[in-house]
Amino acid sequence: MPAVTVCPCTFVLFGALGDLAVRKLFPALYQLDRAGLLHADTRLVALAREAGEAGQPLASIQQGLRQYVPAVELDAAVLQRFEARLSYLSMDFLSPQAYPALAEKVLGTEPLIAYFATPASVYGAICENLAGVGLLERTRVVLEKPIGHDLASSQQVNQTVARYLPETRIYRIDHYLGKETVQNLIALRFANSLFETQWNQHYISHVEITVAEQVGIEGRWGYFDKAGQLRDMIQNHLLQLLCLIAMDPPSDLSADSIRDEKVKVLKALAPITAEQLTQQVVRGQYVAGSSDGQPVPGYLEEDNANAQSNTETFVALRAEIRNWRWSGVPFYLRTGKRMPQKLSQIVIHFKESSHYIFAPEQRPLVSNRLIIRLQPDEGIALQVMTKEQGLNNGMHLHSRPLQLDFSETYTRTRIPDAYERLLLEVMQGNQYLFVRKDEVEHAWRWCDQLIAGWTELGDSPKPYTAGSWGPLAASTLITQDKRSWYGDS
Repeated sequence: MPAVTVCPCTFVLFGALGDLAVRKLFPALYQLDRAGLLHADTRLVALAREAGEAGQPLASIQQGLRQYVPAVELDAAVLQRFEARLSYLSMDFLSPQAYPALAEKVLGTEPLIAYFATPASVYGAICENLAGVGLLERTRVVLEKPIGHDLASSQQVNQTVARYLPETRIYRIDHYLGKETVQNLIALRFANSLFETQWNQHYISHVEITVAEQVGIEGRWGYFDKAGQLRDMIQNHLLQLLCLIAMDPPSDLSADSIRDEKVKVLKALAPITAEQLTQQVVRGQYVAGSSDGQPVPGYLEEDNANAQSNTETFVALRAEIRNWRWSGVPFYLRTGKRMPQKLSQIVIHFKESSHYIFAPEQRPLVSNRLIIRLQPDEGIALQVMTKEQGLNNGMHLHSRPLQLDFSETYTRTRIPDAYERLLLEVMQGNQYLFVRKDEVEHAWRWCDQLIAGWTELGDSPKPYTAGSWGPLAASTLITQDKRSWYGDS
């Protein structure tokens, strides 16, 4: 990470014994401490309902560190320092009577950072109770997604939190925005005239965004079945990636300049009516299959499943952006569970040259692509055509990548986890990697029309075998345009 000014703060984590906190947030805070990016006076306060025996909740957090931080990165001295910062308070988040004890615990410390790793339904109550004991005057709050389950509920959450805090102190987190490669999208586009001059309808034929998960529900049935893949992934992660790919250059790198341009993209997304759904959107639900060579159950056979569920675990869609830059350029988005591999990537397909001089049988090979990988291995590759080496090959073309693999290129620099970056930015008071209220609401507005269309049509998700790339209709979605998903075997 670059050199930064480290200021003291008190970091209060609501929902400190939940999966997100134990698996991601505390390891991220530990890594910041290890990197020297936590001030000596920074304190960490873990909050949860569980009382337990003395020291038991802290022991669970410490056990999580040892489980989720790589062994080679566990340093005894750093662990001791980190654990000395940490304290625990058992409290009922909905009870005003529980908050004086918290106020006493953090009295005189500023700034206060409150991370809500809780359901969005309690954000308002937590804010009200913090305000009741005078803890919101200089507090920054971090809101985990999802912000609501549709436009109306997201507006309700946003309006409730806004009664207590200005927008400048609200940090809506989407961990994809903390990934190094996602941040590099801005540098790649706007610091390289090679790309920015070509970044429009005249030179790009289409764009793919794929976020594939190899896992299934993994014990999250109660949450996921009410949400589905559209709400869980498209509304936030994939639309945020689309915005960063499609936005116009911001006037500067300030938070509002970047977010203003992202909002313009969301407002320019062409609506998809119920009549267009069957041609432009595919939803699926996985059935029994295999993953890594092992049999896995179908969605309706998972633990605690509702055998009548109509919830989608896969979505593929064709989106269009109605502005001068992207007129006529389709954006193909897809995301699903129980895919063949864990993969997040963006593929920019450039148009072919209008004047072709090589052997006709080689023409299908000619296609420049920019491949931006977010996971499992972050990196960027530009696929170009070159001549095969050798005296006997003539002008035989071959497609090869010019590749930047972050893990191989920066061998001496550890690539930080997305949450490390985001937590550090909150501590510094920087909002450019966080989502503004109107971004959330415009994204919900666009997704709500798809859900309404499915309801109007009585649409059911199409089955696909676990371990496959989704329903056959997802392939048809792109092949009907005489294209194919990049990299599918």
